[in-house]
Parts: sequence; structure tokens; C-alpha cells
Amino acid sequence: MVEGIGRGRPRSESARAAVLHAVDDLLVEVGYAALTMKGIAERAGVGRQTVYRWWSNKAEVLYEASVLDARHELAVPLSGDARTDVEAYLNALVGFLARSHAGAAYRALIGEAQHDPDVALLLASRDIIGESATQTVDAARAACGSALSTQQAAALLIGPPFFLILSGHGADGIDTKALADQFMQVLGSP
Repeated sequence: MVEGIGRGRPRSESARAAVLHAVDDLLVEVGYAALTMKGIAERAGVGRQTVYRWWSNKAEVLYEASVLDARHELAVPLSGDARTDVEAYLNALVGFLARSHAGAAYRALIGEAQHDPDVALLLASRDIIGESATQTVDAARAACGSALSTQQAAALLIGPPFFLILSGHGADGIDTKALADQFMQVLGSP
């Protein structure tokens, strides 16, 4: 192997990872409006050109970081008990949306999407919350023999905590046990 060949790519990947790690932390500190590509690069310890190599704007950086973290934070292994799994997923969702830096990034993007069509298209390109619920929802649908589609059932599961947190009510009053019971009752209804 020729010395130096293959060394640039791993450095680039480590820089990319540093950017993704830095962006949601920076968002929590300065807010979406003050978040800049320059600030992201500085926080990550890379040049601006490195950031622009992969992303064209701050929303794209933030979205990718949020997607990666959501996959991890919302991954709830199935226990075999659909009701228990639904409550576990709701607990993970509430934690993600209300307490996680990645969840704060996702909430910021949702707010920005209300008046920026490019951010709206970015969010519409992939339903990270809906995707994260699919395994749990499908197991609950099967256990209840529900005729609802995965998408309909996911909306029923995700909707209440999503609304409460995004409308400023916070997570403290969300009773995930009661929401899980209600969800299972709706799935079991003829």
C-alpha cells in the first residue's frame, strides 16, 4: 500500500461525524435562528468547506443528525407483549421529543418547516418518527387484529405526545400508561 492512500477518507468521515455530533448541541445553546454553517464548523473543529462538502444548509445538517440519533433513541426492542411495547415506545418518544438534543433539533426543524418550504420538503422526505414506530405499531395491530393501516395506527400512537410537547404543554403531564391503554383499546375496537 502506498503511504497516504486511503488516509483522507477516514479523516473526512471523522470530520463528518464531528459535525453531526456538534450540530444539535450547538442548536440547544444558540437556537435555530442563530445557528450558522460557520458556527457548526467551528464547534466541530473543521473548516466550513468540510461542512459544505456534505450539506448545503444548516437544516440539512440538523436533519441528518436528528435522523441518526432518532434511530438509536427510538429503537425499542419488542418484548412479546404488545401493550408493554407500546408504553415503552411512548416513553422513548416522549424522552426524544422533550429531553433529547436530537429531539430539540427535530422540533426546531418542524417549526422552521412552517414557513420554509425547503425545510418542509426535507422533513417530508422521510418520516423518522413514523418509521421508528412501525415495528411496535405492527406488533400491536397484529395482537389486536386491527384493520387500521400501519400509518393510521402510527398517527394515533404518536399524535397525542407529539401534540402536547410541540404545543408547549411539556412532557411532565403525559401519562404514557394511559395513552398505551387507550391506543390498545382503539386498535381492538371493531
